Amino acid sequence: MERSPDGAGASVVPGSETRSKKRSRVETDVTDASAPASLPATKPSGDIVGSRSASLEPRASVAGGSSVSVNASTSSVSNAENALSESYTPSESQPSLSMGPPGSLSPPYMFSGPSRTPESSTGPADEEEDGTDQDALEEQAAVAQAEEGSIIVDSDDLGTDDGYGTDSNTTASTSLAESVRDYIYENGRRYHRFREGRYNFPNDDVEQQREDMKHSMVKLLCGQLYFAPIGEQPHEILDIGTGTGIWAIEMGDLFPNANILGVDLSPIQPEWVPPNVRFMVDDIESPWLHPRNYFDYVHSRHTVMAIKDWPKLMRRALEHLRPGGWFEMQEVYHYPISANKTMAPEHPVAQYWSLINEGLSNLGISFHAVANGRLADMMRDCGFVNVTERVLHIPIGTWPKNKVLKTVGLYWRTILIDGIQAIALGPLTRGCGWTREQVELFLVDVRKAYFDNSVLAYMPLHIIYGQKPVGY
Repeated sequence: MERSPDGAGASVVPGSETRSKKRSRVETDVTDASAPASLPATKPSGDIVGSRSASLEPRASVAGGSSVSVNASTSSVSNAENALSESYTPSESQPSLSMGPPGSLSPPYMFSGPSRTPESSTGPADEEEDGTDQDALEEQAAVAQAEEGSIIVDSDDLGTDDGYGTDSNTTASTSLAESVRDYIYENGRRYHRFREGRYNFPNDDVEQQREDMKHSMVKLLCGQLYFAPIGEQPHEILDIGTGTGIWAIEMGDLFPNANILGVDLSPIQPEWVPPNVRFMVDDIESPWLHPRNYFDYVHSRHTVMAIKDWPKLMRRALEHLRPGGWFEMQEVYHYPISANKTMAPEHPVAQYWSLINEGLSNLGISFHAVANGRLADMMRDCGFVNVTERVLHIPIGTWPKNKVLKTVGLYWRTILIDGIQAIALGPLTRGCGWTREQVELFLVDVRKAYFDNSVLAYMPLHIIYGQKPVGY
């Protein structure tokens, strides 16, 4: 297979000293061309579609923070804080373990008091069951309202609220060769060095936290990790623009017999990953390192702000998918839409996103490529069949009445406000010629305007997937 002419991809491969799910050490190599070996196709345990977890916290495989020290010849990785939950079996003399209803924000390890015999069971058990049923109905209603565009408004939450603060925990970076980890700094933020300028947004610790929060928000809204019908035994899965690697890691847990490869321009993935997950530093718009007809499933999410040539990327995905394989994209249309049509173009949030689109357009990126079914049409034109597009509305703020959608809206608004500078600096300074001081002054009013619930703002999430023809 052809290699990108202007740089070798850096492959981040966990060590193989143990067979345990979590690794204690990472071996990192910069390779010219490497393809993961296919694993035996056996039916994986667990559900095929990732269900909504009881907690919105990151999975144990990525939750632990790490400290990294790099030497010229070796890389030493010490885990500073990483704890795996141990199973607990209640007995008659010990408190029973309550896992909590699906979608509950309560920790699953909260004790509910001494266990009782069936004869002494009374009303509370029935109330808990009723609560579980109610939460399940809330989740079903959330997906239905988001997809139909019929989100019910909470009339008691239409004012301006104060939001809440966020902490400053850091996310560790993967240790790689010095040439790849030689980051650049611009306007006080850290950017990738490899293929400098291809991605106009930071990759520092603050941005990594925001990316993981986006993953939790999408998972809460959708209730699953993917939508394409990839079957029970995919062998080779590719994650385009993997970012922190959280989606790839959770897919590795879900499909332990599949090889998961995450590709990104930045080496910011964690060290503690499942043994079937690895990461590579490379440009996905360059020639791919793997042979044709190789992958069973190619996934892309939140990359609309980075891809310059969508038809070219789709043709490449079509070539490298096995016949019958699937390509899925999950992309947000980044412009606020008012459900009650009260947001004027002069609204600070609307102005903000219009300027972001202008700046990225000047840099050669079609930021609104997902609008009006254009990505779905491109997939059909490239030769994909069974192309399907679903659209879910992501509320901005806490105006929905549904509890799940209210939480999703709180998450999304927090994500947008926490990233308001990171999103704006690159497009406005590089694409529009603004100074950092001009950007910061402009953002003051935008931050305040995000807390206006009265405009009932939302952004559409487009989920598009198509299949490579079997006879291709």
